[in-house]
Amino acid sequence: MSEQYLDCDSLIDLGTIYDAIAYNGFSKETIDLIDIYTKHILNGKTNFNQFNQQEHAGLCCAGEVLIGATIVCNYAQASLRASSDAGTGQASPFNWEIDEAQETLLQQWAESKHLWFANAEADIELEYGPMIAQGAEAKVFYKEGDTSVVKMRTSIYATLDRALESIVLHNALFPETAMKLIGFTRDSDGLLRSISTQPYIRCKRLATKYEIDHMVALKGFQNNQDGQGVNYIGERLHLEDMHPANVFIDAISDVPVCIDCIVKFIKK
Repeated sequence: MSEQYLDCDSLIDLGTIYDAIAYNGFSKETIDLIDIYTKHILNGKTNFNQFNQQEHAGLCCAGEVLIGATIVCNYAQASLRASSDAGTGQASPFNWEIDEAQETLLQQWAESKHLWFANAEADIELEYGPMIAQGAEAKVFYKEGDTSVVKMRTSIYATLDRALESIVLHNALFPETAMKLIGFTRDSDGLLRSISTQPYIRCKRLATKYEIDHMVALKGFQNNQDGQGVNYIGERLHLEDMHPANVFIDAISDVPVCIDCIVKFIKK
């Protein structure tokens, strides 16, 4: 079946993929359809409706794994909402229900694609070096001399698709520290973690509040006046957690670079 769709691009749409997941799970044919649609996105033949041109570039930088994962998460949410609208008496699904369904299907897809790391920390340390930093949201691994770090990140967003979306938006705003998704795992507490690479930045020093204000102003953001001084708002996006520990002065370029933040659409 997948060869048929390869020969006729017009037949590849999300509805076709959703039907394949519903009836065949993550069979080889379903995986092939997701991969074909992913290539269409990377080649600029189609796009997710929520992203503009700049954000589409951020999506492509995030790589095939993130695009495939987004398709799976979108299906999970659409399936739940369809059940709610089908006269079952259910109310619209809560965020926790969406998140739970997305995590379940994502793990199934990732296992089928060999993107699930059962022993992630040991595997990452072996290939990418020891853990050099750990915070509430991420564990960072780095081997001296490499040009990238590897991050294991937990989601602080209401649903998994919004966590994936945040990577796209980060890449659109800060392409110099673009994240590329490479897989998924669960930590010892059972929390789902995404695994991504990101350029290694040699920190000359932490950025000042003035330097951060200036950097985000050039990108169309202003302080949202919440009293915290680390959150900003633009026409489409909220930009949060922009404190100096997340914004370095690059030792090579001598300009501020954001290595991590919280970014989401205003409408959400």
